[in-house]
Amino acid sequence: MYSIRYGGRDGQLVQLVEASDLVVVRTQTGKSLADVKLSEASREAASALSPVAAFPEADVVVYKILEAKSSLVKAIRNTIRRLFKKEPSIRFAGRVLKDAQTGTIYVYTENFFVKFKDELPPERCEAILKEQQLEIAEKLTFATNAYFAKAPEGTGLDIFKIAETLIELPEMEYCHPELVQEKRYKSVHPMQWHLINTKINGSTIEQNVQAEAAWKISRGLGTTIAVIDDGVDIDHPEFNQTGKVVAPRDTIRNTDDPRPRGFGDNHGTACAGVACAAGVGKATGVAPEAKLMPIRSGGLGSMAEAKAFAWAADNGADVISCSWGPADGDWSNPNDPIHKISFPLPDSARLAIDYALKKGRKGKGCVIVWAAGNGNESVDLDGYAAYAPIIAVAACNDRGRRSVYSDFGKAIWCAFPSNDIFAPNLEPTRPLTPGIWTTDRMGGRGYNVGVTNAENTIGDKEGNYTATFGGTSSACPGVAGVVALMLSANPELSASQVKNLIKSACDKIDSSGGNYDPQGHSQLYGFGRINALKAVQNAKDSGTTPLEDLNISGKAFFNRESSVVLQEGQWTKDAFASNRLLGLELKVEPENSNIGIQYRLFIQQLGATAFVQNGAFAGTEDARRKVIGFQITLLGPQASLFKVLYSAKLQGRRSMVSAQDGAVCGTSGLNGNAILEIKVEIKKISP
Repeated sequence: MYSIRYGGRDGQLVQLVEASDLVVVRTQTGKSLADVKLSEASREAASALSPVAAFPEADVVVYKILEAKSSLVKAIRNTIRRLFKKEPSIRFAGRVLKDAQTGTIYVYTENFFVKFKDELPPERCEAILKEQQLEIAEKLTFATNAYFAKAPEGTGLDIFKIAETLIELPEMEYCHPELVQEKRYKSVHPMQWHLINTKINGSTIEQNVQAEAAWKISRGLGTTIAVIDDGVDIDHPEFNQTGKVVAPRDTIRNTDDPRPRGFGDNHGTACAGVACAAGVGKATGVAPEAKLMPIRSGGLGSMAEAKAFAWAADNGADVISCSWGPADGDWSNPNDPIHKISFPLPDSARLAIDYALKKGRKGKGCVIVWAAGNGNESVDLDGYAAYAPIIAVAACNDRGRRSVYSDFGKAIWCAFPSNDIFAPNLEPTRPLTPGIWTTDRMGGRGYNVGVTNAENTIGDKEGNYTATFGGTSSACPGVAGVVALMLSANPELSASQVKNLIKSACDKIDSSGGNYDPQGHSQLYGFGRINALKAVQNAKDSGTTPLEDLNISGKAFFNRESSVVLQEGQWTKDAFASNRLLGLELKVEPENSNIGIQYRLFIQQLGATAFVQNGAFAGTEDARRKVIGFQITLLGPQASLFKVLYSAKLQGRRSMVSAQDGAVCGTSGLNGNAILEIKVEIKKISP
């Protein structure tokens, strides 16, 4: 059994076991086993292997041993490894790990993500790495004191022991091996029915996002959409227009060529078309005048994944579209155990995402949009799509209801039209369309092989467009396109403002089955199917009309947890009875110059901290101290229109204490009961 932790020494534990029926192979040239020179014995051994997963960031392929008798599998694997290690054309033949609970395949690379505490001098960081015989491969830019480090070749599974040693060092904040799991794309098409009312195969489809109406105000000019995915065919007529593609990147190979490289490398081209195809041929994206930043990236947990977000932020992306994530359970099988498994967000990816959210767009933050998933399961277990600042997108169909495979949960923010699957036991009505019409790899190398002109069912006969794209993979870049329209109409919006404006820019579809709560949220559709016209109008009007829909957001920090996302009007959830509050990062959303927030904390034996504003940290990082009181005040010209309410649960007290508008909640004295949980909300004052 091997284990790593995401989130530091007290973070989420992932336990792995060795897969006896799998072997990972890296050839010297990066070619497949079928294309390299092998001895007769190794060629015969290779005939017993079938490829099951590819990891382009490591130039490796995982093969499964085709042997019916389980008792022989491990011996055959060991024989194959022994033979392959003697082959000049093979660089590496190693063991494969899998998640002990889900069976998800992982590949290790003898590399590490390490982040030391911010206050540590870089010289000390580098000295520690040297002491551990680790080489600095790259000093990462998206977090302070963060490094991509390499162990000596041949270290193998000892990387886990090294990681265990490093994470226990007092100077270390996060450390985990570069442990890569295969990226699963969120794919499950008529001709642009998702954009405008149209008639397909005799049926009138009216379940669109009002894009044509929105284009009268904005077509995305002046914005850039980063599509982080597999390769994108940038030679396609919809993308090869002058100035359309900017800052292309392959973060696996560290080159500026994001083109597809292998068979099946089709997903990114289709996603890019949904978002921003230029409309010069047979497909128009939601934001046809937006620029495209195609980024070919690696699997989950890889450094290529983290570097993709930093590249997007550093090179001018406004929106980042991610139609991928952890493996989904079988949407048609409610008993699939994967439905219940939590997938943590690796520290490397989280810090890179935070970097884009904070540093992107000159400090206003990149808007990040994520496909919820296609497992007909809870998105709240997906550490990527459910990460609080992200916009998680569900899929709805051509009848205005949920696509049967679409994930659901509290983290769903909105829905966008996509394909559906005919499943009589779940949805008795057949889909009216084959899916979403979008760009495809040219010349029949993609989803549509061409030859047959069947535009109502398959795609064009040249094989440059497909009619069958779908899943939340298609829904996600659709919302990314809407965001580009919004930012084109109002470039001053922050990332959090955009997310909040979408709340009131959605159509409540499936009102009888959506189970919308009093706040207008549905676990199936979020706040509804996004309406591009409403969204653009909201963006254009933002900042010029009085704010009605405000909330407090941010994080609360506890001594036993690194942070807890603060949810408007809800108690923070403490995992331990002794989980004492250490600090807060609060802000009013949507951001606006007319209203802001100021707050401070009272700490046992230290007294009051200084007042801070707008997402700054207030409190202490010393887990031996305890917060015994806090105080919040609204600021700005419109502050008098709102009131802020806050409550605390105190250690040793049965009842909660409450306060509002600048009063101290708890105690301001030097001694008092520690605050264990808090609740904060903002309300409009009735006239």
